[in-house]
Amino acid sequence: MSYIDEMFSLKGHRIVLTGGAGAIPGSLAIGFAKAGADLCLWGRGTNHPMQAAAAGIRDQAGPDSGRIESVTVDTADRAAMQAALAETERLIGKPTILVNGVGGNRGKGAFVEVDEQAFAEILSLNIMAGLVTPTRVFTEYWIRNDMPGNVITMTSMASYKPLSGVWAYGAAKAAVLNLTEALAKELAPHRIRVNALAPGFFIGNQNRSLLIDEKTGELTARGKAILAHTPFGRFGSIEELRGAAIFLASDAASGFVSGISLPVDGAYLTDNI
Repeated sequence: MSYIDEMFSLKGHRIVLTGGAGAIPGSLAIGFAKAGADLCLWGRGTNHPMQAAAAGIRDQAGPDSGRIESVTVDTADRAAMQAALAETERLIGKPTILVNGVGGNRGKGAFVEVDEQAFAEILSLNIMAGLVTPTRVFTEYWIRNDMPGNVITMTSMASYKPLSGVWAYGAAKAAVLNLTEALAKELAPHRIRVNALAPGFFIGNQNRSLLIDEKTGELTARGKAILAHTPFGRFGSIEELRGAAIFLASDAASGFVSGISLPVDGAYLTDNI
């Protein structure tokens, strides 16, 4: 085995990715599978059936990848998640890593026009379903089984700097950063690491219409503003998140790393005048 394999191979790891049918978790899954991990994708399957999502990952990861399975589950439901965890153990063995990929936003607008119910739903999606409930289920499981564990959460540029018009999303992602740091301290005695991946701006289904004019194919005003504050001068390619995620997943590469949020942002957070 080469030094690079020793440092970054994920063989022997069994990873659960929540929101597994989403663009970013799905791309990370391909990287993890190519690095040798066995995977189980979790999600509600509302817009994309989980079995189809797993099949797509298998096709893209190739024949030498680890095992890739799926479970349909609502990560806001703790009892359902406990049942899903038992099913996952049957499919791929005891999970060693949790990637909290559930999250998202619903449009943007002025603060005086905020819909309080929608605000609460976005908080619940990103904080409860996206971190608190799955992390509680998995950490209880690891502690009960006297296992080390590894949690990777999803922070955002909005965790660091307010982004205009996305009030609930910004509040939620700031909370995810805070919880990531707090959990890293509390869970360290149990040999559980907690870190975050902080994507910069990547064009996906959720934000495409905000960044690209569908009629002309040109950048919107918001898209131009983002690139003006991104020193690399471009949006990221979703594949560029995989290396950072594999680093956080690898015990050999990051075994003494916990409580960080790793930006992959084209230097967006360094922008100044």
